[in-house]
Amino acid sequence: MSKNGAGKRPDSPVALVTGASGGLGQALALELDALGCRVAVHYNSSKEAAEAVREKLTNPSVLVTGDVGSWEATQALHAHITAELGPVDVLVNNGAIRKDSLMAMQNPADWAQVIQTNLIGSFHTARVSVPHMLRQRWGRVINIVSPSGIIATAGQTAYSASKAGLIGFTRTLASECGRRGVTVNALSPGFMITGMTNTLPDRVIEGMEDKAPIPRFVTVEEVARSAALFLDQDCMTGQVISIDSGVSIT
Repeated sequence: MSKNGAGKRPDSPVALVTGASGGLGQALALELDALGCRVAVHYNSSKEAAEAVREKLTNPSVLVTGDVGSWEATQALHAHITAELGPVDVLVNNGAIRKDSLMAMQNPADWAQVIQTNLIGSFHTARVSVPHMLRQRWGRVINIVSPSGIIATAGQTAYSASKAGLIGFTRTLASECGRRGVTVNALSPGFMITGMTNTLPDRVIEGMEDKAPIPRFVTVEEVARSAALFLDQDCMTGQVISIDSGVSIT
């Protein structure tokens, strides 16, 4: 055991990627598979897309479903993973929803659903996964956040609040887990063409690109490559790593 309390990294860690049927989720699942992980491919409603992701993986894997905003559903999907692959060693909280609207006109139920899925759902998955990581003295929690959690984006009070809350959650959980070899970090991707953005008008996309010092969208593959850094670094915790073409500094 190392001086900081870390144990040995498992030879083939079990990784749960929530929302793995989407563009970034798929890229993260493929990257973790390439790094030797056994991946639990999570989806909520897009079963066919999730199955297509799993077919691309080379290591043992499992398909799991459930609304992470529900504590009972999260417990059930974690039990399924544990039975098929073993307990989760690497948790990637990627699953998220957006229901944008100016706050003064927003449906309160929509606002609450965004918080329930994006923020409380991340608590649920961490709550079922972290105890095992602490016991074995090795684990990784990677929370996918957003520049919207750092800079103001009109029409996104719910999404921004969920991601800003997740940044605070990341830092505090990191302080709780560090002495037992568990790191907790956040990854903040910039504008990507994914299921969340591919319906935007061209003028909106062009406006987004023009805001960034590097005037282009990042690719999901560029973002997913950071997974190797999170797995390898034992002393990086509580950090927000931005891969966003510099939009968060504008």
